Amino acid sequence: MREVNLYKGFEVELFTGSFNSHIGVSADIEKNFANFVKEPDNRNVEYITTPEKDYKFLYEKLITPRKNLRLWLNNKGLTIIPSSTLCFNHDIEFQRSDINNNYHQFIQDNYGISIATSSVHINIGIDDLDKLFAAIRLIRSEASLYLSISASSPFLNNKITQNHSQRWIQFPKTPSKVPFFVSHENYVDWIEENIKNKNMQNIRHFWSSIRPNGPQRPLILDRLELRICDFVHDINLLLGITAMLELRILQLFENINSLDPLTASIFSIEELSEICDQNEINAAKDSLNSVLIHWQNGKKVNCREWIQNLLSDLSFTAEKFNMNHLLNPIYKVLEEGNQSMKWINQYKKGLSIEQIMKISIEDMIKNEDENV
Repeated sequence: MREVNLYKGFEVELFTGSFNSHIGVSADIEKNFANFVKEPDNRNVEYITTPEKDYKFLYEKLITPRKNLRLWLNNKGLTIIPSSTLCFNHDIEFQRSDINNNYHQFIQDNYGISIATSSVHINIGIDDLDKLFAAIRLIRSEASLYLSISASSPFLNNKITQNHSQRWIQFPKTPSKVPFFVSHENYVDWIEENIKNKNMQNIRHFWSSIRPNGPQRPLILDRLELRICDFVHDINLLLGITAMLELRILQLFENINSLDPLTASIFSIEELSEICDQNEINAAKDSLNSVLIHWQNGKKVNCREWIQNLLSDLSFTAEKFNMNHLLNPIYKVLEEGNQSMKWINQYKKGLSIEQIMKISIEDMIKNEDENV
């Protein structure tokens, strides 16, 4: 399996705090852990995994830093909060992790705490540029599906919102309009123009559902980065989402003409961009219950049904790569609902947001202890 699978790596953002408040210690965490980095707001911290092909190794790479961090936090009376937004009552002032960082100053001045969210970015290694941009086009067309599976942010400032992913609703996508890139050259020209026009401050200031990534952006690229997912505390589910993403890309490589939106859609690339942006908003509001527009034929489709159909389409590829078992957590989400849906149901039954988070935190700890 290692020979045929693609490399996969993760950037996992977390909120730290107590059972009823967000407490920022990311600068201290960065000092104590080599694989953690601070985010602009001190209540956020991120760890990054090195690329692996084998899902067994990926599990260890994902869970070990979190367990180590939890031990450190426990000694301070703190924990990891699984929500992707600041769900408890909180100070609406930006809490800087690095007062000397000019880029952080720019973020604070222009976005404030709308940027204070947690998520997981999934990186898939693709070093062929034509294949990379074909994959970016396809996965952007279906990014709303991955958001819907992962949604975990229905609360904000101790209130329930009208959204399943409040994170994606409030997150300041930048630049606000991103085209479908037809080639690497098209992408490079677009990046340089947007930096020149100050729509972006630098190459990092490209915040969209998906983007190319690599050691020397925009020129040297070697991976696709899916950025739309909320934080997923169930690592088996995160690996299921990753497997679905990898399988879709592997399927694309075997069927470029019928799956690349450049050749397989009834829409122009300008229309596709608008459709995908709207699908993302619809998915952020209603996740699995949302009504989306299919990128191929323009038909309206229920998000849950689209995912079910996609899993069915992927079944042959999953069997070929011995990955069927990895998708089981996604089927469970389709049946039982995603994290946001479960939390909303608990809230409707009378539980407070603090009680809901306490239950989820205890579930996280239990799952970590079961995988010692």
